[in-house]
Amino acid sequence: MPNEGESRSAASSSQVAQLRELIGGYRLTQLIYVAAKLGIADLLKDGPKFIDELADSTGANARNLYRVLRALSSREIFTETSDGRFELTPLAAPLQKDVPGSLTGWAVICGGEWHRAWGGLLHNVVTGETAFNHEFGMGYWEYLAQNPEADEAFNQAMTDSNAMVLAAVVEAYSFDGIETIVDVGGGQGSCIAAILEANPTIRGVLFDQPNVIAGAGIMLQDEGVAGRCDLVGGDFFQSLPENGDAYVLQRIIHDWDDEHAIAILRSCRRAMAGDAKLLLVESVVPAGNEPSHSKLGDIMMMVLVDGVDRTESEFRALLDAAGFELTRIIPTQSPMSIIEATPL
Repeated sequence: MPNEGESRSAASSSQVAQLRELIGGYRLTQLIYVAAKLGIADLLKDGPKFIDELADSTGANARNLYRVLRALSSREIFTETSDGRFELTPLAAPLQKDVPGSLTGWAVICGGEWHRAWGGLLHNVVTGETAFNHEFGMGYWEYLAQNPEADEAFNQAMTDSNAMVLAAVVEAYSFDGIETIVDVGGGQGSCIAAILEANPTIRGVLFDQPNVIAGAGIMLQDEGVAGRCDLVGGDFFQSLPENGDAYVLQRIIHDWDDEHAIAILRSCRRAMAGDAKLLLVESVVPAGNEPSHSKLGDIMMMVLVDGVDRTESEFRALLDAAGFELTRIIPTQSPMSIIEATPL
């Protein structure tokens, strides 16, 4: 039997190996990014292919592409067959673009500009300057406006992740008694469309910047709810459509620091009647050492836009400062919760 010293040494070696793996995590991010960017999963959807076929289709160097796919196959992301071809695996399947639960957009933004921005994390922590601004010389939203390819990848990632979140929100929350719901900063309308589709008696108002609203009708038409949803352009720091029964903000507040978040919430408060409800769809950071995606998500917000993922107590303080009382937090089957508040 191993003695106590040997057991302690073995445990220490295991912890060192675990930490070494975590330190090198950037490598796997970049490998997945390359496969997603080159569309390898889509090329394999009809069956396995030799590396030369994949290289010809993508314009990649065959030897180096082989090395990338070999490394990914060692993690069950693709697999190399006995005759030297590569094929899809269940873990690689979500890297196809047009499948339910696709993660292609997510892989591209995580391995692209986001990865570079994280390289400025130390600067961000030491100086307080947002890492993305430091690395790129401009803010994230400005960058997306100037780089259509990056903007498309971001929108695709958000659309893909929203589908899971919105299904969970609609399932978790009862919209009974609500006649009109205002989707604040609702983009192309995926949130309001999901709510209206699940609640045929509700009318909606989709509110966002005028240039965003200009392209929002297509999704609402496709989802069959355009006739029950008004489109309104404006600035949510200034004013919002009035007298809705509920105001929903899906992953809006975490984009902003406390000062700006309170300003948005006060705009909601000014527009709301006393019996209306405010619904924030956000991550809620758990206290203590409990593992949570939100704790890394919070760092992502800090790095990209100086945003914040908040704890329950932080949401409560934010809402109180804007004239609301937090009434309940409803978990969903997604990483998001629904934070319900009413006017004070």
